[in-house]
Amino acid sequence: MPPFHDYRDGGVLVMEPAALFVGGVRSRKRARVTAVPPCAFASAAAAAVEVEEEGLSVVKRAAAAAVGVAVPDLNQVFVDDEEEDEFEVPLGGCSSERCLEGREATDVGLTAVAVGDALRGSLESLVIRGSHPTRGVTDAGISAAARGCPSLVSLALWHVPQVTDAGLAEIAAGCPSLARLDITGCPLITDKGLVAIAQGCPELKTVTIEACPGVADEGLKAIGRCCAKLQSVNIKNCAHVGDQGVSGLVCSAAASLAKVRLQGLSITDASLAVIGYYGKGITDLTLTRLPAVGERGFWVMANALGLQKLRCMSVSSCPGVTDLALASIAKFCPSLKQLSLKKCSQVSDGRLKDFAESAKVLESLQIEECNKVTLMGILAFLLNCSPKFKALSLVKCNGIKDICSSPTQLPLCKSLRSLTIKDCPGFTDASLAVVGMICPQLENVDLSGLGAVTDNGLLPLIKSSESGLVHVDLNGCENLTDATVSALVKAHGSSLARLSLEGCSRITDASLFAISEGCTDLAELDLSNCMVSDYGVAVLASARQLKLRVLSLSGCLKVTQKSVPFLGSMSASLEGLNLQFNFIGNHNIASLEKQLWWCDILA
Repeated sequence: MPPFHDYRDGGVLVMEPAALFVGGVRSRKRARVTAVPPCAFASAAAAAVEVEEEGLSVVKRAAAAAVGVAVPDLNQVFVDDEEEDEFEVPLGGCSSERCLEGREATDVGLTAVAVGDALRGSLESLVIRGSHPTRGVTDAGISAAARGCPSLVSLALWHVPQVTDAGLAEIAAGCPSLARLDITGCPLITDKGLVAIAQGCPELKTVTIEACPGVADEGLKAIGRCCAKLQSVNIKNCAHVGDQGVSGLVCSAAASLAKVRLQGLSITDASLAVIGYYGKGITDLTLTRLPAVGERGFWVMANALGLQKLRCMSVSSCPGVTDLALASIAKFCPSLKQLSLKKCSQVSDGRLKDFAESAKVLESLQIEECNKVTLMGILAFLLNCSPKFKALSLVKCNGIKDICSSPTQLPLCKSLRSLTIKDCPGFTDASLAVVGMICPQLENVDLSGLGAVTDNGLLPLIKSSESGLVHVDLNGCENLTDATVSALVKAHGSSLARLSLEGCSRITDASLFAISEGCTDLAELDLSNCMVSDYGVAVLASARQLKLRVLSLSGCLKVTQKSVPFLGSMSASLEGLNLQFNFIGNHNIASLEKQLWWCDILA
């Protein structure tokens, strides 16, 4: 459906995005089509009196486009030719959020949005994703939005290459209540535009600047000076941002700043020292790809004693994170509850014991692609961790593999509720059998990608879990059989809410028979690329105590058109059904969509 349609008396209808895909399932949220009366374009011209000549011509073209087009009947339902989705056309009221995306992102479309809001004054959030290839959004459209939407609170400009500092200056002059600014991939925006925003928008609380090569230090320093309510900053991949910009921002906004995220910047140890000293209110800190920051920077940041309120910390691809730095962070950040380490090549087993002893309130530890960490270090950590520790995640760590000699003492971590050991090729049955012994209260288990694990390793874990497993992900564990699923259902069928068996090629209809008999609270079931057939689907559909919300049968080559009647009779609780890559056929899918009209079907 084109982005504009005629209104009954010559106005314009502005369409918002409709279908979204979340988790492989299409959301059928109805698109909104807001009616804009023709008289609104007169208001648009008045609102754009001071806009450059190009902007005025854009408004005139928009008004001209609304004349002489076939008038639709508003008593009928609008239907998209491609998606065949229905559109609600509210004749009264309005939405507080608008989004222009791709080819819809033009000055004409943005002006129409501004005109509609000028009559009601209710638009609070504006998102522009991308831009029309030849008639994209420029400063003229941004100016119209600024003058027509004075109550704007949130503005996001993603990959809008023609917007410059002049456009941001118009926003600063026309939208004094702006609290959230997100600028991504806008090469013509520089410090001058950010200074204007800082001076004109004192209510600014959240700032995201990503991939803007024109932005350097002065813009960030101005935001820190002028925006006394600033709470969150996210600066990514801006090559000209250095220590002066980051340090000036953090120093000036220290009283209110709570979240700091820095990625792909050329900052050094000096910036981390300033964060450690002045960041007394920081609760969430993310540092990614900071190659110039060394061990001293992380050590000084911790020892400066300013991060007393830090609760969540994530560090990725920072060579300066060493065992010494990690121990200092745990010792001098007493409120730390969540820590994520990714691609930190210098982190090893060396100080994990000290880290565990110092991190007295730590609840979650995620380690990804840190290949010097081994099971011996993890066992030492669990032996000394806080009684509040709940979640451990080990992903793509080549050092996590079976150990030759048994440790002298095995830990007993009764507080651990969630365990992820994912894509660690050296982790096999021998190690998995020990997990159940040391973690008897597990509720969530993710063993995705452990191709070497068999029934012999998983069965002891299933039997030793005392509290009842709730979420179990076994994606890619190709050596598991129906025996594991049967044991899992028998021991935890009353608590199991999500089970993922994607890529477990030895799982057959026998598992579906066990699930249909033993599971009462199962809401999500993923059987993608399993060897289940029409018979298993029929058994599953006949289990009336099951109230599945999401079911995936993608890549199940034995599922054919014979399953359609059974799938069509499934519970009304079903919200998402994935039938990609099987032999049901398009005609049968269409029939199934009519039977399960409330369900999102991906085929």
